[in-house]
Amino acid sequence: MSHVYCQECGFQNPESSNYCARCGALLVKDETGTETTQTFTPEEGDGSPEAALEDLGIKGPALVVRSGGGRAGETFSAEAEQTTIGRSPDCGIFLDDVTVSRKHAVLSRKDSTFTIEDQGSLNGTFVNRKRVENAELEDGDELQIGKYRLTFLNR
Repeated sequence: MSHVYCQECGFQNPESSNYCARCGALLVKDETGTETTQTFTPEEGDGSPEAALEDLGIKGPALVVRSGGGRAGETFSAEAEQTTIGRSPDCGIFLDDVTVSRKHAVLSRKDSTFTIEDQGSLNGTFVNRKRVENAELEDGDELQIGKYRLTFLNR
């Protein structure tokens, strides 16, 4: 016989119960067998990252959010000489999460070279899964700031 445990008091209830027999709390049952994956098929046409950036009206270097904070696909232009990245609304790239420091890192541009510099953040800045204080970015590099994973595109 299967049982459902109350999340409030921990009492073991029969599977058919909707409410806890001890405290009366609503019982939450696990729904097994639900689909957790999705299948995507490539669309017709040019699916390159360059085409995606052009569709957004962004020309030149950019940071694209790959995961984190429900913001996947969001794109930030990196045209400025210096762009601050952090949790502060004053930052050029605002990443609103407690895993990101207020002024976490600075993306700098000098001629055609881009560098990322950590600003003493608690959780660190990672380039291609290695913690860095300062690193030169190349096209396709993965940047991790807090729980956000971003890809640097310089096309």
